[in-house]
Amino acid sequence: MDGLECSSLAEVRENIDRIDRKIVGLIAARGRFVKQAARFKKTREDVAAAQRAEQVIAKVRTLSEENGANPDVTEKVYRAMIAAFIDSEIKEYESIRQE
Repeated sequence: MDGLECSSLAEVRENIDRIDRKIVGLIAARGRFVKQAARFKKTREDVAAAQRAEQVIAKVRTLSEENGANPDVTEKVYRAMIAAFIDSEIKEYESIRQE
């Protein structure tokens, strides 16, 4: 459906909604892996993993360019997502350590 020329705003929104459903499913899957990652971290600082976050940003900027997306938008979205997942992973990490 990429490159589909829509004939109405309603059709545009239907396509965006379809894509959003896929994105949310992928975010949920990513979150499950993030939760598992907390088990392997030795310290709270390991959870933040600033170097890994920058590797991910570099990777998604390249993927963005390869797919015709705006790399600046992709980076902003990923920075927000990574920050939210770090917060979630810290909570999981602390929960595991309290058991």
